[in-house]
Amino acid sequence: MSKLTLKMSREQCVLMPRQCCLLAGICISRLISDFTCEVLFLSAPHPDSGQTIALIGAFYGRTDRTTCIYGVPDGKFKDITCFTPTANQTVAERCHGKSSCTFHAKKSKFEEPCRETSKYMELAYKCECKQHEGVISVLKVAYGRTDRQTCSEGRPPAQLANTAFTCSSTTATSTVAKSCDGKRRCTVYALNSKFGDPCYGTFKYLELAYTCGCKQRFLQCRFSLLEFSLLAF
Repeated sequence: MSKLTLKMSREQCVLMPRQCCLLAGICISRLISDFTCEVLFLSAPHPDSGQTIALIGAFYGRTDRTTCIYGVPDGKFKDITCFTPTANQTVAERCHGKSSCTFHAKKSKFEEPCRETSKYMELAYKCECKQHEGVISVLKVAYGRTDRQTCSEGRPPAQLANTAFTCSSTTATSTVAKSCDGKRRCTVYALNSKFGDPCYGTFKYLELAYTCGCKQRFLQCRFSLLEFSLLAF
C-alpha cells in the first residue's frame, strides 16, 4: 500500500517517506526579496499571525548602473563593485525574529564601502512561525496520470497509455486538505477508494504541493515597500 506522510519539522515542512507510487510532495517556503533606495518595511502578515521575520541575506552597495539612479549625478554610480560585508549582521540585529521592522538604507546605518558612490539596499527574507508552531496548509493535489514516464517502472504499456485530461481526480485537493490542513503531520494513502477512479485500468500516482503556515492563521509573509522619492545617500 502506498502512502505519503507530510510532516512539520520546526519551521520547515518535510516529506516522509519519498516513494514513487506517490510522487514526492513539494513544500513551498515563500522567499521575499526586494530593493530600496531609501526605506524598506519588512512585515509578517499580521501582528497576531504567529510569524516573525527570518533574514536570508542583505546587501548594501552597488553592483549595476541602473538601480536607484534617478536624480543621481553620473559620477555617483560608476563603481559597481561596491558593497559592505557587514550588511547581513546590521539588518539582522534590527529585524531578525521580529514581526515587523523598518530599515533605512543610508550610510549612517552601514559601514561605508565606497564614499563617492550612490548605494542601495537589497535583502531577502521569509517568515517563520513562533515557537516552532508550523502547521500544514495544502495548496494543490493531483491524483491520476498526465504522462507515461512517471512511476512507470514494471508497469505494462496499457496501464500507462491514458494521459488524458480526464485521468485526474476532481476531488483530490479537497480530500487531502480535509485530512491535513492545520496539522503538523498527516498520512495520505494513494488509493482509488480515497480519490475515486478517474481512469479505470490506468496506474495512477499522487502529487501534491503544500506550504507551512502558523497555528493562528494560514497567512503568507509579505512585504510593503514604502513610497518615497528616490534619494541618493
